[in-house]
Formats: sequence, C-alpha cells, structure tokens
Amino acid sequence: MYKMIAMDMDGTLLTDNKQITEKTKKVINLASKKGVKIAVCTGRIFASARIYAETIGTKTPVIASNGAYIRDKGTNKVIYEKYLKTDEVLKLAELTKGYGFYPHFYTYNTIMSEKMVFSSKNYNEWNKVLPDDAKVNIVICSSLKDKVLEYNGKIIKMVVASDEGIRINELKNKIQNESNLSVVSSFPNSFEVMPYGTSKGNGVKILADKYNIPPEEVICVGDSENDISMIQYAGLGIAMGNATEDVKMAADYITDTNENEGVAKAIERFVLNN
Repeated sequence: MYKMIAMDMDGTLLTDNKQITEKTKKVINLASKKGVKIAVCTGRIFASARIYAETIGTKTPVIASNGAYIRDKGTNKVIYEKYLKTDEVLKLAELTKGYGFYPHFYTYNTIMSEKMVFSSKNYNEWNKVLPDDAKVNIVICSSLKDKVLEYNGKIIKMVVASDEGIRINELKNKIQNESNLSVVSSFPNSFEVMPYGTSKGNGVKILADKYNIPPEEVICVGDSENDISMIQYAGLGIAMGNATEDVKMAADYITDTNENEGVAKAIERFVLNN
C-alpha cells in the first residue's frame, strides 16, 4: 500500500492555466482520507507554492525550491532549509553576468535581480491571480551585490533564463563541472542552482523519513528534468503524458497529461482502486 504521494506543480498538478481541477482536488482528498500523506514538490519558492497546497484542502507539506526548503502546512513549521553561502552567491553572480545574463536570486518569498527576464516575469504573472498574502516579492535593484549582502545567508537558489539556449547550456555545464552545487532545469532555456545535495528526491526522502515511510511506499509524479530524482527515489515513479522523454524513461508508469487530469487518474489507479 502506498502511504505518501509527492506531486510536482507546473505541468503536473496544475493545468496549463495554473489551476487544480475539481476532480483532482476530490481524488487527492479521498487519498488523504485513506491515510495517504500528500505533498507538493516544486521548483517554485514556498511563497508561490503554498496557496496551491492550501487549495487542495489537505494539510499538505510543501517541498519548495527543488528540495531546499520544506514547510509543514499543518503546523506552519519549517522542516528543512538549506541556503547558498554568500561567497557562492557572489561568485555565481559574477560568473553569470560575465556571460551576459541577469541572475535571479531567491529567498523563500523574494526574488531579486537587476533586470526582470521571463523567469521572474512568470512569477509576476502568477502574482496577478494570487491573493496579496500569497504574492511573491519581486525586487529589481541597481546593485545585486548590495541586495545579496542584505539577504546574507537566506538565499536558497539562483535562476538563469534566456532565449540564448546554447549559451545557457554552456554556463549550466560550467557550473555543474566546476562546482559541487546542485544544477537542474525546470523549464527550457533556463536552469537553477541550489546548495550541494539539493534535489526533489532528497526533499521527498527527508519528508518520507519524518513520517517513517520507506521509498517503496512512496509515489512521485512529475514532468520535467528536476523531477527525475524523486521519480527514481519513489517506489512508484510516474511521468505525466506531457513529460519530457528523459522523465518518461526514468518512470515506472506514464499517466495522462496535466490537461487531462493525469494526477487524478494515477491516484485512482494506484491508491483508490487498491
């Protein structure tokens, strides 16, 4: 019997217009009533993800920033947090700007950069449909170094995004090869840099260990590169029908797409009908 389900948000739990369908909410709540722990596991920062956890209607923990920040929505207590060191942040900023890109640095509720690009524009668009207490604070500053020092020790990740796919991959590979930081992509033409050892798989493990649930009793569902680690960790790793090919290859099962309630169908098949 499966005792925990961890779901990615964008492209998985959410439809393309960033909603959770009523059927999906109902199915998740039925699984919760059976005693199954429900968790949202996302690359988004906590402030952006928590409103969706609340929308589900269960006391859903949020594994945010690809596993770097975990908070229990039932108690509102932080279960786990891991931050980039300030010297790492400053080196990443210098390297990224040297490639001609504008790095974005994230705390659990704030994004800071010297220029808004499409990664921060995504949050700006998401903010438009969120209540005021759930909006992400977006800070465009003249001196990123000064802002980084102001948030000393509280920066969770860096995001770099650009339409220059080749150059983006060059920078991504350089950071992967020349540092011990965790580097992963959530969307095309972008990547994220987190503290060493950070991954969705590790985040799910931390939460499962807290509940004394072994990997073989965990289901993880996702669609993108940053979901592979948790799909491989889980006893049952599920790829969405709209997932990238590498995610599908890593999965044990492929469900329907996010537009066709693939999460709900997977939960019905493996949890409610067993």
